[in-house]
Amino acid sequence: MAHEDDDLGKVWKLVEKIGFCMLTTQSGSDLRARPMSAHAEEIENAIYFLTDVASHKDDEIARHPNVCLAFADSKGQKYVSISGTAEVQNDREKIHDLWATPAKAWWDSADDPSIRVLKITPSSAEYWDSPGTVISYIKMAAAAVSSSRPDMGDNAKVEM
Repeated sequence: MAHEDDDLGKVWKLVEKIGFCMLTTQSGSDLRARPMSAHAEEIENAIYFLTDVASHKDDEIARHPNVCLAFADSKGQKYVSISGTAEVQNDREKIHDLWATPAKAWWDSADDPSIRVLKITPSSAEYWDSPGTVISYIKMAAAAVSSSRPDMGDNAKVEM
């Protein structure tokens, strides 16, 4: 159990550190991903985003609420994939809580009536945390020469 708790903590730490993800929704029979700025709330077991009421993702989520969040720090060789359920909310207080400088690229103020909160409730996650690009390449080269498998860091599946 302690190991699972460590893995869960690792997921939240990586999500917080990476900050941006690709949000994948279902559009008809296709999958569609777009970059989003994430606001992780471990205590609430939720990841929040600001979105616009006129966006297509809101319609997609209404029809198919299961989504995937893919976080990637390619330079640090750290990745997280989270599956969960999405819902769009018109929570004005939460919008003000989440309002930050990057949001100004899309809206003039937190009081813009078209802003909505996209809440993802994670159900499961998987992370990959390797020691970094240079060390990973060295380990892969050593494994190739010795015909062994390289230790590429930590990987775990976690129920959330």
